[in-house]
Amino acid sequence: MMSIVYTGKTYTTGGRSGLSHSDDHRLDIKLSPPGSSGEGTNPEQLFAAGWSACFIGAMGRAAQEIGVKVPADTSVAAEVDLCSDPDKGFFLQARLNVTLPGLAHDVAQSLVERAHQICPYSKATRGNIEVALSVL
Repeated sequence: MMSIVYTGKTYTTGGRSGLSHSDDHRLDIKLSPPGSSGEGTNPEQLFAAGWSACFIGAMGRAAQEIGVKVPADTSVAAEVDLCSDPDKGFFLQARLNVTLPGLAHDVAQSLVERAHQICPYSKATRGNIEVALSVL
């Protein structure tokens, strides 16, 4: 029987050059291009912060493809679970909860689906972990 051992939760704005914090505020960092890190955090939170930042950038690229603009207050709340199962051992699963204020739901859904095809983090996890995408 699977159990969730830990859920790393982050909230990110501004993409790779934005800000990210975890729900427990142990992670409260300014994001920057590859090479940045935060002390005292855990891999699940860092993974969630990196993925959500990258995903916002991918939504921007997807928006350019269809000629719309990503709202300035776009956000991705990423949740990465560290799970344990007697048969599988330890593994990750994730949820990306996306808010695109002011966009029609069908346009927002389209951007999220296209971003999931573009984002390097999404590509790296595809077929490896369970991922749920939600447009809030």
